[in-house]
Amino acid sequence: MIDIQESVDWLNKRGVGQVDVGIVLGTGLHGLVSKINVLKEFNYSMIPNFPIATVEFHFGKLIYGEMGGKKILACVGRFHYYEGYSMDEVVLPVRVMKLLGAKGILLSNAAGALNPDFTLGSLMLIDDHINLQPENPLRGPNDDSLGNRFPDMLEPYSKKLNSMLKEIAAEKGIVLNEGVYVSVPGPNLETRAEYRFLRTIGADAVGMSTVPEVIACKHMGVPCCAISILTDACDPARLKHTSIQEIIAVAESNEVYLTDLYSELVTRM
Repeated sequence: MIDIQESVDWLNKRGVGQVDVGIVLGTGLHGLVSKINVLKEFNYSMIPNFPIATVEFHFGKLIYGEMGGKKILACVGRFHYYEGYSMDEVVLPVRVMKLLGAKGILLSNAAGALNPDFTLGSLMLIDDHINLQPENPLRGPNDDSLGNRFPDMLEPYSKKLNSMLKEIAAEKGIVLNEGVYVSVPGPNLETRAEYRFLRTIGADAVGMSTVPEVIACKHMGVPCCAISILTDACDPARLKHTSIQEIIAVAESNEVYLTDLYSELVTRM
């Protein structure tokens, strides 16, 4: 088992104090950092027990600062199961956020749009998810200090936070779809048959992250929310070749809307 407290103590000794809100920024989504008054910044490689992000478009930095009157701990770049890490490593950052006092955690990702009614580049507020990852961060001996052995997953995403985000989006005129996110292992994108299957089982968007962190948050009793930027169309009938570079470009060109939503949400939390 990973020594989470060791990571927390290391950060404490280097000036990271109380955390009000934790944020995890996904693929191509680091614009929110510009809204943070940065107090401390650490490469993941410096922090005990933190893996090193192996994906070139994930920067691998932990930022401590202030935004909207709150103390923020933000992960710029996340860890994925497909990189070869254990699920304990994947969810370590959100567990550290909890032990540092986070009262809420905001997650983001780039995802493929399975729902043909959703426009490329628009946002999707995750209302529920389907977990097709081959591992679970709660597998193995339970750490009772973190949470209950069998957490209820009826409402994995905070209704309060989701309601606030919908209100903010309406005020700002931002299109915010709502739907079900399915998390798959990756790192390859899906086949036409797999896209048909995922749509058939009820998913509106597909990606390779987020769900492990949400499970860890629910286990710890920390309210969380998650927004996907829909970066590629996954309609099997009209499927086109795509690349990670194209996906990142769409994420980066539309992340301003995510930044607007999350910066305002933090202020209101």
